[in-house]
Amino acid sequence: MPAFRTLDDADVAGKRVLVRVDLNLPMQDGKVTDTTRIDRVLPTIEELSARGARVVLLAHFGRPKGRRVPEMSLRPVARALSDILGRPVTFADDCIGEAAEQAIAGLKNGDIALLENLRFHPGEEKNDPAFADALAALGDIFVSDAFSCAHRAHASTVGLAERLPTYAGRCMEAELSALNAALENPAHPVAAVVGGAKVSTKLDLLGNLLEKVDYLMIGGGMANTFLAAKGFDVGKSLCEHDLAATAREIMDRADGSGCRILLPVDALLAKEFAANAPHRVAAIEDVGGDEMILDAGPETVKALTAVLRECRTLVWNGPMGAFEIPPFDTATVALARAAAELTKAGRLLSVAGGGDTVAALNHAGVAGDFTYVSTAGGAFLEWLEGKTLPGVAALMQ
Repeated sequence: MPAFRTLDDADVAGKRVLVRVDLNLPMQDGKVTDTTRIDRVLPTIEELSARGARVVLLAHFGRPKGRRVPEMSLRPVARALSDILGRPVTFADDCIGEAAEQAIAGLKNGDIALLENLRFHPGEEKNDPAFADALAALGDIFVSDAFSCAHRAHASTVGLAERLPTYAGRCMEAELSALNAALENPAHPVAAVVGGAKVSTKLDLLGNLLEKVDYLMIGGGMANTFLAAKGFDVGKSLCEHDLAATAREIMDRADGSGCRILLPVDALLAKEFAANAPHRVAAIEDVGGDEMILDAGPETVKALTAVLRECRTLVWNGPMGAFEIPPFDTATVALARAAAELTKAGRLLSVAGGGDTVAALNHAGVAGDFTYVSTAGGAFLEWLEGKTLPGVAALMQ
């Protein structure tokens, strides 16, 4: 990975430091209901404050589409941030112009301010030069600490990096280091767990992983498409039968690149998609025409766990089955716990992220035991697909 500057390289005392963070938090009745994203950026905020910076936080909330939407204000987030930090956080009613300037002018060294939702201005998502100039005028240094927004070429991710001395915050630094260790420069053998509903949404991801991993473990509804492509009857299971040729092509490419694709050998079958529906375990060859595959079976988990024990690196994206409803969470939970045990024993570097993955690992009670769990949905997926993320590329300039 090309070198990028971190906070270790920055002289921040007395400087106005603009920090792009992800504070797009779940809210209910005007109150923050999950502070995970605040927790992730606290190390950067607290370090900058302790080193005497005037910390100015930039963030978005929701999709106001370039206009002021009162219920998408960041004001409640400023209150939550203040509570967690145990100190005042100044809130500015706009992210550019007089309101922002006055709020920043009132800061002393070590003070913290949060500016209003960047996306209230159409110039943010368009990376409009005039809007980027207006943001840059508010600071002396830019710290990029929102990997989850790095796949967007916005004014606050790319425009600022082109106008101010730029450094990676601690959250961004940790994410890039973990991703580099997982796929760019990993210890082999490398395994990837890829689950989820549809192959069609993960074609680029599968294509990139084939060239980088030794074992590709496919679960969820995606696995049914591959099983059907191999000639198995998957009954009424979720399956993209029209992608059979694509699945066969992926399997052929895997053979050519020395990557072993591992599919379920048994499954939990049910006739209805409902919690605790009557179900049975059966071999993949024995799926009835009126049955659905809703989870991988115990023999599959045993086989995949044995492979994980031989691996040094694991990348995980997506569940092995319908983990939201019992007992079809069994394979996801068992495999996640096996990976967590190997990680805690120092035998496996494990990096996970994207959509349902974080929820699935939290459900299994092991999110804290993986080497790194990314909260960046789209950015993590685009990185898995091998794409260049504009917000990361901007750090490398």
